[in-house]
Amino acid sequence: MAAQRYELGIDAAKLDAIDMHVHLEVDSCGHGSLPAALTEASAKYFRAEDRTPSLDRIAEIYRGLNMAAVVFTVDARTQLKHEPNSIPELIAGAARNNDVLIPFGSVDPRTGAEAIQGAKHQAIDLGARGFKFHPSLQGFDPSNEQFYPLWETLQELGLPAIFHTGQNGMGAGLPGGYGIKLAYSNPLLLDAVAADFPELQIIMAHPSVPWQDEANSIATHKANVFIDLSGWSPKYFPESLVRMANSVLQDKVLFGTDYPLITPQKWLGAFADLPLKDEVRPKILKDNAVRLLGLGGQIER
Repeated sequence: MAAQRYELGIDAAKLDAIDMHVHLEVDSCGHGSLPAALTEASAKYFRAEDRTPSLDRIAEIYRGLNMAAVVFTVDARTQLKHEPNSIPELIAGAARNNDVLIPFGSVDPRTGAEAIQGAKHQAIDLGARGFKFHPSLQGFDPSNEQFYPLWETLQELGLPAIFHTGQNGMGAGLPGGYGIKLAYSNPLLLDAVAADFPELQIIMAHPSVPWQDEANSIATHKANVFIDLSGWSPKYFPESLVRMANSVLQDKVLFGTDYPLITPQKWLGAFADLPLKDEVRPKILKDNAVRLLGLGGQIER
């Protein structure tokens, strides 16, 4: 039986916000996206209350908040020696909840031609609306030209890609950080990708501490680069990020939580206290995402 293909069912004009960064950490068979040691360490690092909600539970939460959410997992099978949770099941679950969920796929760049074919399958056959990568967790340098055929494929598909940047909660506090190398998540590595693939829409996930100035510079310089604000409570955002989000980057910054590690309610509570202009807040919470994701509604693409 063929997997159900995702078709967008979101009425963006009726939403209050779009969360660009939500993880599905377990599939219906109970298989986790990460080895147990990493799941436990990240739950401790973020003090997460519910680490593994089901996809239907995520949809229920966001539906109750009148929000949509971009959902994904990460395929890091080569680096972690651990198979990801089911991406076809994730996309099918998003199709079941297509009024609030937007599925992004993921492939392991280190699998070469297999990653390219997987990306095409997830996008064309299953209906993924973008892709998620985590260079530190997946153990690769995105600026290395051996991965350029994959970025070329994503550019041809016309789909955006989210890349983890900055500090890493995965492996935090473990010996050697579980072998996870922070340098792969320096946003400067994405500058070359953005320059060489100008039609590829790149989202730098999270405040990129300790490289926030680099991220600000890249997002200012490259029209195809955005920043999502997930993974940190807004009360801890670097001052330079808040200042630029309120001015030159107001059309390039996106609401994101990192749920289930941070809940939308907690994130929004802290966001309300940021010194942002009234006209900037709706851009960050929804309008920029509507334009980037091609959701139509009140904004022309």
